[in-house]
Amino acid sequence: MKSSLFRLALPAIAVSALMSVAPAWAKLSADEIKSLGTTLTPMGAEREANKDGTIPAYSGKWLGTPPGINFKGTGKHHPDPYASEKPLFVVTAQNMAHYAEHLTEGQKALFKKYPGTFRLPVYPSHRDFRYSDKVLANVKENAAQAELVDGGMGVKGVFGGPGFPIPKTGIELMWSTKSTAVAWNEIATYDQAVVYPDGNTAWGRVSYKIMANSNNPNGGRKDWNGLASNFNVLTLIPEREKGSIIVGNEQWDYGNHPRQAWQYNPGTRRVRQLPSFGFDMPQGPGGFRTVDDDRLFNGSPERYDWKIAGKKEIYIPYHAYKLDDPKIKYADMLTKGHINPDLTRYELHRVWVLEATLKQGVRHQYAKRVLYIDEDSWNPVLADNYDARGQLWRVSMVNLIYAYELQGYHARVAVYHDLLSGPTWRTV
Repeated sequence: MKSSLFRLALPAIAVSALMSVAPAWAKLSADEIKSLGTTLTPMGAEREANKDGTIPAYSGKWLGTPPGINFKGTGKHHPDPYASEKPLFVVTAQNMAHYAEHLTEGQKALFKKYPGTFRLPVYPSHRDFRYSDKVLANVKENAAQAELVDGGMGVKGVFGGPGFPIPKTGIELMWSTKSTAVAWNEIATYDQAVVYPDGNTAWGRVSYKIMANSNNPNGGRKDWNGLASNFNVLTLIPEREKGSIIVGNEQWDYGNHPRQAWQYNPGTRRVRQLPSFGFDMPQGPGGFRTVDDDRLFNGSPERYDWKIAGKKEIYIPYHAYKLDDPKIKYADMLTKGHINPDLTRYELHRVWVLEATLKQGVRHQYAKRVLYIDEDSWNPVLADNYDARGQLWRVSMVNLIYAYELQGYHARVAVYHDLLSGPTWRTV
C-alpha cells in the first residue's frame, strides 16, 4: 500500500531503543496465548481502563475510516476524527510537578530548558481503532511460534505483526517494536529542518521508498523468504547532495546477514558499498541525528543490553492529525527549541519502558537509551538518549496517527531535541 507521507526533522536530538538479552527463553503457555483477544486485546495490550478511567478500556470499534470522515484515499490528508475536542488541561513548566508521574525524564528536561514556551496540551484518550483481522491473526500465530535465534540477533516464526505480544524480556520487547504492523509499501517525501537557537534553519528533503516484505498483505509466513525490507532514499535537498541515493536491504537475522547498503554519488557517478550503514552514523542536514534514530530505533540490537523497565502511564503524542493539516505552514510549526505546542496533541496511554545500555567494549554516541512504546500499536513514541557521562542529551518523539488506508498506526512528524547544543531537528 502506498502512503504519501511527509515528515519534518529538527536538530534537537535523536532517539533509540533499549534492550536486555535474557539467558533463557520459553515459549508462551496455551493460557497466555488464549489471553490475546480475551483478557488482553488481540495486540497484547491491557484491555481494561486504568483505575481512574483517564485511560479508557479498549473498544476497537473502528477499522479503517471511521463514520463521518471523508477520507479521499492513499496519499491524501487524513481528516481528524477528534477535531472538535479541546484540551482537558495543559502541562507547563509551572504546573509540571502536579503531573510528574505521567511525564518522562526527557519531557521534564524540555520544560526546564524552555520554561516559557514548551507545554503539553492533554486531550481525552481514545482506544477506538483496531488492526485488520489478518494482522490480528498474525499476532496470535507469532505468539505461538516466535523464537529468538543467535542470542537475540534474529528471530524466526514472526510475520505481519509484533513477534512477542506478551514480551518477557527486553530483547523480545525490542523485536516486537521492530516487527509491528506497518505499511508494507511506503512512498514518501520527507522534509527535514534543523532549527538552531538563533532561529536559522538548515533544510533537507529526501524521497523515501521502503518495502516491508514482512508485512506484505498478499503474502504469508510460508512464502516469506526472511527479507525484512528493501529501502531506497534519494536526496533532493541540499543542492550539494542532490541526486545521492542509498539503497539497501535487511533481514531479521543480523548475526548471519547484517544490513547491506550501497550509495550512488552523482559527483563521481560511482556506486560504493557502505560496509556498516546504521548505528550512530550521522544522517540528515549537517549529520545531526544518527541512522538508528529513525523511528526512534532501527537496525541491529547488537550493541546494547536490553531490559524491560516496566509499564507506565505517560502523556504521549497521539492522534496527531492537526500537525498534518495541509493548511499548516512550516513557519507556523517550526518555533525555536521545539515545534509549536498549539499544533500538538497528547493523550494519557500505557507504555512499555524499554532500556538499552551500551555493552562493554563497543561504541555508540548513546551510552543509554530509554524508549517508551505504545502498548496498543507497539510503536516507539518517545525516547530519552544519554551520553557517555550519563547526562540526558537528546529527547525524541514520534507523533502517531491511525492511517485509515493502512488500518493501523503510523509514524508521522518526528522531533529530535538536543538539550546540550540547543538546535531542534524535525522530520515531517
